[in-house]
Amino acid sequence: MEVRTNAPEAYRSQYQKERRWARRARGGFSIFLSSSTDPFLPQEKTFGITGRLLEAMNESPPDVLIIQTHTHLVNAYSDLYLQLARQCELRFHISIESDRDRLPGLPPPASSVEKRFEAAAALRAAGLRVVITVSPLLPISEPRGFFERIAQVADGVVIDHFIGGDGTPDGSRTKATKLPAAMARFDPQTTDDKYLERTVRVALEVMPGRVGVNVDGFAGRFLPVR
Repeated sequence: MEVRTNAPEAYRSQYQKERRWARRARGGFSIFLSSSTDPFLPQEKTFGITGRLLEAMNESPPDVLIIQTHTHLVNAYSDLYLQLARQCELRFHISIESDRDRLPGLPPPASSVEKRFEAAAALRAAGLRVVITVSPLLPISEPRGFFERIAQVADGVVIDHFIGGDGTPDGSRTKATKLPAAMARFDPQTTDDKYLERTVRVALEVMPGRVGVNVDGFAGRFLPVR
């Protein structure tokens, strides 16, 4: 792992240029933290890079900040979040892919399902906007109960199946990994787009107007109430 300890300094030095370009080209300066590396890896306790980056963002805030994580360690910087929420549009995406803690054949998650639900509840109780991202959508034992619990701790949910959600139309990028085989061993009917449709129907019944799908959901666009 390469530890980029200069991230806060890089943000400060590029802020004016990047904000000016983003506002001109896209109408706003939005940051997704982050798409490739979780901002709350265990190493954060040693290096504090994300914490220092959040401090820099408080000094020079973006227009929109989306914090994406798979771990309950997101709660480490509550005071910084509250300061940021007064200066920009802030929302949290917490990944909870299933109601199961582990799928045989795949590595264990960074945090248990229970701890991630607790983290989401704590953030929302503090008045912060929380979206649960069911991404990638894995086999769910009790779909209705799962979404009922999400409804209690989050403002919305994004459901993202690898077909149509991994950047390829047919999920070919993900099909080259171990994920589809692990899903099929548990339930063969979870590896096609019909599984996504069934899951979305249940979510809409429980959380009407608060359900997004694939890339549209990540962009904050939810399905209309029918």
